[in-house]
Amino acid sequence: MILVFCGTPRFAVPTLERLVKAGHSVPLVVTQPDRPRGRGMELSVSPVKDAATSQGIAVLQPATLKSSAEFRDQLAAIHPDAIIVVGYGRIIPQWIIDLPRLGNLNLHASLLPKYRGAAPVQWAIANGESVTGVTTMRIDTGLDTGEILMQREIPIGPEDTAETLGPKLASIGADLMVETLRGLENGQVRPTPQDHSQATLAPMLKKEDGRMDFTRRHVARR
Repeated sequence: MILVFCGTPRFAVPTLERLVKAGHSVPLVVTQPDRPRGRGMELSVSPVKDAATSQGIAVLQPATLKSSAEFRDQLAAIHPDAIIVVGYGRIIPQWIIDLPRLGNLNLHASLLPKYRGAAPVQWAIANGESVTGVTTMRIDTGLDTGEILMQREIPIGPEDTAETLGPKLASIGADLMVETLRGLENGQVRPTPQDHSQATLAPMLKKEDGRMDFTRRHVARR
């Protein structure tokens, strides 16, 4: 297939690499603009931009998606079969949702409808879950509310943190996205609406969420 890939963090890199390895054509990667970081405030590129550049893939970093006619024309000229979105960090406008024949497909690091939002891995661990997973879904205008395509679960170990669990989910999710595209093409994957009554939220972490009460007893996860 012809794919456009939208992503920014390290979590998204395995999916991009796996799609290319599977033989899909990825002529364009869209990622967040370079940001100043560190004490020197030097411009830093995203992990996805690094990965795309190393594979010779063209990269666009639009400041906005809604009102850029030039970006709209560039995307439409590719005629993508699907747009893959992994941790891009921007709301996808309706015109992008409507563009490809298979829609915009997102890899989310939870078993939707649980843990919709920006920090699903962290909140699954914080809430003492014993199992989590990844979901491929078709993006709509809501926050992680689109139809579920495929899911895969993995256990959360007693010593797991977001730093250890995130790469596992990224790798499993990369394979799942390849499977999802194959299943959509041959008709074996059927979109399933989410049960919104079972939804939970995983908002972006705040500084207060890291505060610890050292007077509380530790209870081991079973």
